[in-house]
Amino acid sequence: MRFEIVTIFPGFFAGIFENGILRRALAEGLVEVGVHDLREFTHDRHRTVDDRPFGGGEGMVLKPEPLAEALASLGIAPKAERQPGDAAASRTRVILLSAQGRPFTQATARELAALDRVVLICGRYEGVDERVNELYCDMELSIGDYVLSGGELAAAVVVDAATRLQPGALGNEASSEFESFGVADADIATDVEGVPRSQHGAGGLLDYPHFTRPAEFGGLRAPEVLMNGDHREIRRWRREQQLRKTLANRPDLLDGASLSNEDRELLEAIRGESESNR
Repeated sequence: MRFEIVTIFPGFFAGIFENGILRRALAEGLVEVGVHDLREFTHDRHRTVDDRPFGGGEGMVLKPEPLAEALASLGIAPKAERQPGDAAASRTRVILLSAQGRPFTQATARELAALDRVVLICGRYEGVDERVNELYCDMELSIGDYVLSGGELAAAVVVDAATRLQPGALGNEASSEFESFGVADADIATDVEGVPRSQHGAGGLLDYPHFTRPAEFGGLRAPEVLMNGDHREIRRWRREQQLRKTLANRPDLLDGASLSNEDRELLEAIRGESESNR
């Protein structure tokens, strides 16, 4: 299988794949790894990959255009353009390493290990423009409920876990089959991180989606509420998005979250929408 890693720090991986099982798996051709510098897909003299978030707030957001060009260079089309019968596309997964993703477990590692190609997008700063996730990504993963400086470490974890499951990678064909954490896969608390801030927003919820320039990309427009200057509406929208993202990706966090009465009303409305759409 082959891993493609899109990052603004390609040098990060220089030593990681030169030791142990990963080195042997690469040397024996059991896996291949391509590391792609996101800055190579910019067109200004400063090689700009980030911009300020719409709606204000701290930090910067990775821009959609360089990421879209990087994915295009790897032959990755937007999900809407992928042909259902395309065998190569069906054997490929595009993954955003994000603090808001679903937990990365051993079961997920097995799922990825059965594929031909896995494309890993490493988040940085406040995260990645949400339209990249919507348009291109098949999966959003998190490796842990803690703060990292970026998705590069997460990418290394995913590559390592999936590589160990390749036939012959451990030398003993049966050894990985019987490895255990002592708990069921679904109970393993090792999920993926990709940005240098808390995985959770206020009250223990996941963060809200981020958007930056341009206002329109790939046929999708950034939410108007973030550009109208009404900070009260922006705060309410962001809180609603936190609730939606948490309910969709990490419903377990809701049990311990600090929720206001307004939060609970919003959550019930969101659940009602989900029920009516089934």
